[in-house]
Amino acid sequence: MPEGIKLLTGNSNRSLAEEISSILQEPLTDTTVTTFSDGEIMIQINENVRGADAFVIQSTCTPVNSNIMELLLIIDALKRASASRITAVIPYYGYGRQDRKVQPRVPISSKLVADLIETAGADRVLTMDLHAGQIQGFFDIPVDHLYAMPVLLDYIRANYHNGDLVIVSPDAGGVERARAFAKRLGCSLAIIDKRRERANVSQVMNVIGDVKGKATLVLDDMIDTAGTTVKAADVLMEKGALSVSAACTHAVLSGPALERINESPLKEVIVTNTIPLDSKKEKCSKLKVLSIAKLFAESIKRIHEESSISSLFV
Repeated sequence: MPEGIKLLTGNSNRSLAEEISSILQEPLTDTTVTTFSDGEIMIQINENVRGADAFVIQSTCTPVNSNIMELLLIIDALKRASASRITAVIPYYGYGRQDRKVQPRVPISSKLVADLIETAGADRVLTMDLHAGQIQGFFDIPVDHLYAMPVLLDYIRANYHNGDLVIVSPDAGGVERARAFAKRLGCSLAIIDKRRERANVSQVMNVIGDVKGKATLVLDDMIDTAGTTVKAADVLMEKGALSVSAACTHAVLSGPALERINESPLKEVIVTNTIPLDSKKEKCSKLKVLSIAKLFAESIKRIHEESSISSLFV
């Protein structure tokens, strides 16, 4: 690895940071991240970083607020220690779903988080599969937006017979993503149309597209409580699908998610390790976790060398 690079991480996803470190053959910078008895976070960088090209690898996943605070404090410590450039590497961007005002008198939280990251001293951001692509515009610094698509596609091509596979968008908002996958795999596309006929009546779910006798794969950017994914699996089986699997980039898997997946007709749930999943994987044998470490390692290398990242996704 070229000289002058420094990799740092907090406590959010240390296993991913270590994997990236191993690929780049660059050890993680010795950093103390502790919490005082009153809950305040204390950061100390125990190595010289003056003039370094620093990359802070920190997913802002659960516990979201603590992980965001760790990220901000590490960035501030680097700035005050005279690092030449600081890149916030955020595999999963917390608060990404709060990207606009949907009700009166509510914040645009993802914009506020962007402002905090900039104010702390970040010079650029490297992230993956933002819930809303326009979040890139919330920053006044460069944002490199990665996609897990190449990693997911490689696994799907190797393990699914594309001729009989149908990619399914669980709602109208995910059609563009599902269409891109279907196009690259050369397979069919289906859409689940959810509508409420009238007030206080449960949602009606219709499937647009032919899924009868086909293997189906429900594709989304994230799975949180798994309610949408499991309902989609149920309706696809009702419509005669041969099998239902699911795939996403960010496995938030909060609340009853694992229980729902285990009890559902889902054959497999393909996710990436933008969020740490060791304990959750033990509770759910249906989870297949793919690593995005190589993609992030290559992107970090290209940022350091000032070469193109977009060419990774051509």
